Amino acid sequence: MRLCASVMACPVAAAALLTGPAPAASAQAPAPLPACTAPDDHTFPLTTRVHGGPAAYAAGGGPGTWYLDLTNTTDRGCSGIHPVVVLTDARHALRPAQARLEFRDGDGRPRPVRFERTDADELVAVLDGFPGFTVEAGRTVRVELRLAFTPDTGPDEVTAAAAVVQRRAGDGEWIGQSQDYRFRVTADNVPSVTATATATAGSAAPSPPAHELAGTGRARTWTALALGALLVAAGTAAVLLARRHR
Repeated sequence: MRLCASVMACPVAAAALLTGPAPAASAQAPAPLPACTAPDDHTFPLTTRVHGGPAAYAAGGGPGTWYLDLTNTTDRGCSGIHPVVVLTDARHALRPAQARLEFRDGDGRPRPVRFERTDADELVAVLDGFPGFTVEAGRTVRVELRLAFTPDTGPDEVTAAAAVVQRRAGDGEWIGQSQDYRFRVTADNVPSVTATATATAGSAAPSPPAHELAGTGRARTWTALALGALLVAAGTAAVLLARRHR
């Protein structure tokens, strides 16, 4: 299923984000990865679930750990998977530099990612810098993420979600999306460790403060508005991936 080929109207902005010059052809260029779905299959091949996150993060405090489960519901393997974390804050005041995120790649190495702002005032972070996750048929891959906020972050209500993109040559395909994970950012440096109703409860080992994270680098039931915003974010991710791999 190509990105934005949805039963719902794809925002023009998302389609525009996907356009642009393709990487130059080369005799050494690898063949595109096999698609995760058959051409006539209009369902997401990956069930994507966020769980285990805290209900609150203290500005300037230690990072909270949460997890993204990618479950392949098809009979074929799926490679080149790059989840996209999307943060939407109620005040529209959260800046990219205030959110610090890192994840563990397929080899278990921690990788920092950088948030970028979209025209819809969302922060988008592509889990990039490696070939992407591989999820074999019928299997689940669990991605560990650590999120923290800098001391100058104001109190806010934030919603996190994940779109999942498969990168294939210079193109991207939207292959999954998670449910919402809602939490607060507080200024009291005493974050809660109880997960919200939209994420499964879980505990995490103590982690270092936000400034000790590695330096910054780079449910299918949704309302029309939420789906449109996520399509824009996924479109942004596809373009970012294409630019970084030229």
